[in-house]
Amino acid sequence: MNPILAQYIPIADMIVKTFGEEVEVVLHDLSHPQNSVIYVANNKVTGRRVGESFHYLFSKALRAKEQDHGILANYYFEQDGKKIRSSSVFIRNEAGELIGALCINIDTSKVCEQIKWLRSYLPGLEQAPLNIEPKTPDAPLSEDIMQMVNTLIDRIVDASPAPRSRDQRLELIRFMDSRGVFLVKGAMDRAAAKLNMSKVTLYSDLDEVRRKSSSEQRG
Repeated sequence: MNPILAQYIPIADMIVKTFGEEVEVVLHDLSHPQNSVIYVANNKVTGRRVGESFHYLFSKALRAKEQDHGILANYYFEQDGKKIRSSSVFIRNEAGELIGALCINIDTSKVCEQIKWLRSYLPGLEQAPLNIEPKTPDAPLSEDIMQMVNTLIDRIVDASPAPRSRDQRLELIRFMDSRGVFLVKGAMDRAAAKLNMSKVTLYSDLDEVRRKSSSEQRG
């Protein structure tokens, strides 16, 4: 384990011991995107395990209300019926290179139930629905997000050295798409260049990957 990232393990344990069983902390090594999870403190919130990849760190972080100094605060997702509030901080080495992320996941199910109960005491009062999904901010993406997508593309592709079969190439594209990499403007150009293929071919492969995924979900 990278010694810089290892220093965050006691912090992860401290956070869970301080805030209780509703809180989970996940430590990622972004040098290995396909197996980024290297430590989990209290996996009862999402069930994350060592050796898994990130799921929401990138795609949901794009919608974070705050993107400042490497901190992405208060983005939400749902898993197994739970409403999860998350915040992440990017970790860099001494050279300023992005190497990891520490993510805090909080199960807000009990809080949401309490809000619902309180609202039941105000019958007939017009109330706005509880919306836990922040809108994508209008502000430009932070430098951290831009660096993260570029770094992830490089490391994902480098993990499968050339020459690659067509199936291997499609799997790389599927993985990047499933993690929200292509949500960022310019990511298609970066991926196409890294895969040594035209952007038109990448679009074609991506369309095939998405059609196959949609067909499997229906089946």
